[in-house]
Amino acid sequence: MHDDVTSSVVNARPGTESARQAEHMRAFRVYWNSMRKGHDVPRRSDIDPRRIEPLLSNAFIAEQIAPGVTRLRIAGMHLSDVMGMEVRGMPISTLIAPADREAFALHLVDLFDGPAALRFELRSKVSVGRPEMTGTLLMLPLRSDLGDVSRALGCLVTRGQIGRTSRRFEIISSHVEPLVAGRETHAMRALPGGLAGRTSPPRDAADRMRERKASRNHLRLVK
Repeated sequence: MHDDVTSSVVNARPGTESARQAEHMRAFRVYWNSMRKGHDVPRRSDIDPRRIEPLLSNAFIAEQIAPGVTRLRIAGMHLSDVMGMEVRGMPISTLIAPADREAFALHLVDLFDGPAALRFELRSKVSVGRPEMTGTLLMLPLRSDLGDVSRALGCLVTRGQIGRTSRRFEIISSHVEPLVAGRETHAMRALPGGLAGRTSPPRDAADRMRERKASRNHLRLVK
């Protein structure tokens, strides 16, 4: 396990809320990695909620329903609190500011097609009734009962008061960690997109999404 996962809070003073969040996120990631059992991605059925109890209200299980589109199947109360509504069944992109949703969708292609682990550093804009709030979103791929990589275990940890809902987040930075069967890599690589550097998305992810969109356009309902 490496500190890249919680870089936004890694320098927090011991005993502070930020330090506790960082430690919980490290434990969350360590637990997911322990369930790989020599494989690149654990199964959804391998995940025991009791093992992620400190972040249970922040955690979620998401399902890929189309390339770049992922729906929340199970979601902790914190996500509903942030949005001011029940979020189960909603696309996870609902949490993301509209301007960043295309980049977010391309990152989700890497999550499932890589597969890869994703981490986003987030910020929600300050406005009337909405104080400063930042967050870290971690998404880790899972296999379904059928064996395909179409699920994700994730958590959203925020810092600051929620205030008036709904809160949506800009992507400050995005990182991807390609997975190698049986072990973790030693570093996440930065992905283009987000406020830290808005550039074109990675060509391989963009090409995969365009190819899938093109193939879907040839499908027609036969009665």
